[in-house]
Amino acid sequence: MRAMGGGRPWRASWEGGGRLRRASRLDKVRWLILYTTDIANLLALLGLFELYARWRAGFPAALTTAAIVLLLVLLGLATRAFRIAVRGGRRPTGILAVASVITLPLAVLALVWAIPVWLGMLAPFVRRRTILILAAGSIVILNAYVTLTIGFLIEILLLQTILTALIAGGVLANLWLWRVARDAHEGQEARARLAVSEERLRFARDLNDLLGQSLADISARAGAASLTLREDPSAAAGEMFEVRDLARQTLREVRSTVQSYRAVDLDEVLASVRAVLEAADVRCVVQADTASLTAETRTLLATVIREGATNVLKHSKAGHCTITIEDGVLEMSNDGVDGPVSDHAPDGLGGLSQRVSAVGGTLSAAPTDDGAFLLRAAVPA
Repeated sequence: MRAMGGGRPWRASWEGGGRLRRASRLDKVRWLILYTTDIANLLALLGLFELYARWRAGFPAALTTAAIVLLLVLLGLATRAFRIAVRGGRRPTGILAVASVITLPLAVLALVWAIPVWLGMLAPFVRRRTILILAAGSIVILNAYVTLTIGFLIEILLLQTILTALIAGGVLANLWLWRVARDAHEGQEARARLAVSEERLRFARDLNDLLGQSLADISARAGAASLTLREDPSAAAGEMFEVRDLARQTLREVRSTVQSYRAVDLDEVLASVRAVLEAADVRCVVQADTASLTAETRTLLATVIREGATNVLKHSKAGHCTITIEDGVLEMSNDGVDGPVSDHAPDGLGGLSQRVSAVGGTLSAAPTDDGAFLLRAAVPA
């Protein structure tokens, strides 16, 4: 029983580490921004020591307890408000109103730790000018209040100014960093989609240029043959023979064009796949010896790599991918497969397996003992 109980923390730790390892780069940036903001807000916990010192100096215990509870609630609300801002949600009017009500009695107690936290909560949802006015006004009003009550204390002025700059300014800086990181991530995805779209447009443009004139000629000759069919059947037959030859020639040109697109360059595919995986926050390492491969082998391996990269992006949460090619053997492994692996679709790896087998090669795709997923294709070099 003890052995079973002792294994649970290890498993939870392993799962947590796996979640961190599989997280995207954007997720890691978001976590960093959230937690650094939380740490900045936690500076207000130093107010607990001030309240304890006041209680030891004779401050009423009931008021001390109430102030501690209000300060902790304010910190909890601040955590929630910033996560809403990062998520891009609407202004949490209710949370901000409750925070304002909580901050007022804490300000009356001259607890300077609370006001910067409140300003940090407001910062993502109001204009920068408003925050600057509120920050300057709160510093002036609180220090005037302290001066009228117990006299001017330079340490109160410095402490409030520093806390306001650290907490409210830190919130604004972190929010700006998050927006920059998010825009950069979206820009990478947009570039990848644009590259695919440009390739499709180029292929469509080539086909249009190739087929446009040929189909127009076929249509014109067929129309001429239909007009002369009754008057001169032999001339019409000659026209139709020319239409047939023109159609065959056009078909050969189309097949040649499609074949040229299929005969992709393996090195270009490796570079493209690496760039796409890196843009999707998958660290990709390529070690490929392609110089001695035949054109047919290079095209086939390029097709396998494309399909493997598609599966990594669509069906895994990989953080690392390795591609090696040596003596006609391709191995593509990633660490992002969870759970059982289904059978290969006929238009995916299943179809590629048939193409590889047709040239005397083998293709396999399965999890490994160390928790990775390995796609292996061996073809004649």
